[in-house]
Amino acid sequence: MGATGTTGTALLHSLRALEVPVRALTRTPHRPLPGAAGPHDRHVEVRYADAGDPDSLRTAFSGADQLFLAMANSPAQVELETRVIDIAAHSGIGHIVKLSAPAAEPGSPVAISRGHHAVEEHLHASGLTGTVLRPYAFMQNLLRLAPTVAQGFVLGAMRDAPCNYIDCRDIGDVAAAVLTRRHLAGGTYTLTGPEAVSHPGLAARLTELTGRRIQYIDLAPDELRDNLIHQAGLPGWLADHVVEIQQLAIARPEFPTSTVTDILGRPPRTLDAFLNEHRTHFRAPNPADTQVSCQPTP
Repeated sequence: MGATGTTGTALLHSLRALEVPVRALTRTPHRPLPGAAGPHDRHVEVRYADAGDPDSLRTAFSGADQLFLAMANSPAQVELETRVIDIAAHSGIGHIVKLSAPAAEPGSPVAISRGHHAVEEHLHASGLTGTVLRPYAFMQNLLRLAPTVAQGFVLGAMRDAPCNYIDCRDIGDVAAAVLTRRHLAGGTYTLTGPEAVSHPGLAARLTELTGRRIQYIDLAPDELRDNLIHQAGLPGWLADHVVEIQQLAIARPEFPTSTVTDILGRPPRTLDAFLNEHRTHFRAPNPADTQVSCQPTP
């Protein structure tokens, strides 16, 4: 589940490379699937499924023995994911790989992480074999900074705290490994890239990448929340989440793990390589562009 998401797409690419048959579940099966080669891809079967439609889940799960569960963060996530787990258990699935989050603890200061903890606990109590992946910040989400980078700045509320980034393609490769190597099933894996980089450090790398001065503007948490809602258009719960994870990085300094290397036998992709791969995305402002202004809140 989550076949059209960033991580799900990466996993499909990884499984196709291994020539593993996979059923990709989506609410829009009529649309081209990013991780599949085409409508006649012999390794990928596309099926309709919606976590809010139990009958669609029962049909989609029929005949499958493992499930990769990745759903977008939302206020309904706990309800939807626990329903998926229950229906999977009654449909003959024996192993679920759940995409979770760091600090998935009952007392976590990050609300979304508390929700992930609740789902993890439900998975462990289900009687199924449960594997949990806890990746840190997706490098792919940095592409969303392009509008402000084009204007010469990056906003945050992290001071100079280091942040773990990971390329979603590495998450996909790890997920494929735990789905195809049974000795890895049942573990909890914290996933990062090879280094933790602060927001000032990120701005410095973007400066070098673009040849333009990119400034990091550190805001108070309330200022960042207001900016995310009123300038970037995020819903309140998601703005809260962004602020909470940035504040957590200050309270609990982040350090990279060796998990990706331990599982895959190769180092994870670097932030510099990712930024260089997408250098044209962080281009200079073009007067012809029409994009929402993301100027800092006064």
